[in-house]
Amino acid sequence: MNFSPLFRTITLTVLLASTIALHAPHAAESGKLTHVHGLSYRADGARIMIPSHHGLAVYENGKWRKAPGQAHDYMGFSATRDALYSSGHPAPGSGLTNPFGLIKSSDGGRTWKKLGLEGESDFHTLATSYDTNAVYVINHGANSRMKQPGIFFTRNDGLQWQRAAARGLGSEIKALAVHPADSSTMAAGAADGLYLSRDAADQFERLHGGAQVLAATFDLDGQHLWFSAYAGKPSLMRIALKPGSAAESLNLPALNEDAVAYIAQNPVRRSELAIATFKRSVFLSKDAGRSWTAIAQGGTTHE
Repeated sequence: MNFSPLFRTITLTVLLASTIALHAPHAAESGKLTHVHGLSYRADGARIMIPSHHGLAVYENGKWRKAPGQAHDYMGFSATRDALYSSGHPAPGSGLTNPFGLIKSSDGGRTWKKLGLEGESDFHTLATSYDTNAVYVINHGANSRMKQPGIFFTRNDGLQWQRAAARGLGSEIKALAVHPADSSTMAAGAADGLYLSRDAADQFERLHGGAQVLAATFDLDGQHLWFSAYAGKPSLMRIALKPGSAAESLNLPALNEDAVAYIAQNPVRRSELAIATFKRSVFLSKDAGRSWTAIAQGGTTHE
């Protein structure tokens, strides 16, 4: 496995360039999303949260605004039923140690608790189990708890970390996802397809090939994997976890030299999905992906 790239990128130069966004004071000021480093719903389904270099942007009641709390540079941001987990870098002047290692918030990102590895590691690829709070990360270099690169996971908020063997993965990992109820079932999006493990990332089987898989998430019922891919053009797909299942292609809004970077499901209204793209567009679907409405395009927010 190649763990050296720190960012989930795809081969098109224009998409690589799109990750370098305009600089602005805050994540959603002046009608702009300056960066998109993740996508999550709050547990009540009323708010979408997008982390960036400049704090959290939130979409609620049809409007965008900056979330309370300091404007940290969040990376690897992921939500569970009762918490937010992230890595990244502190806001200038905050006095906090850089990088964060692993941090956790139980109040919607207003305050954060240190879970270890601060000053040592910045996990750009991080995924959580919605109901169990298990956390999986890709580690790129040795630290005090992880002696080598690879996939690591914790089931107790960083008190103990375990390295996974990751047998069956042979190409660059671009995304991780964890089953909402079974922390041993997880998925990896890779340069050559979508992979599933049922033994905490020790052994993987490929579910779908022929494309780069850029984002993945389990639905909250735990029956399907949603994933985005790129093979000459962007795609959004869903596959059941039953043996022998084939991937089902879903509708996408028109994307101009772009692709889906993040996928999230509303925990309350399960037919509502959100997607965010590499070029900072955000779309909502109220009908499980059959139709889409833009709430931000190219970083410009829609009120």
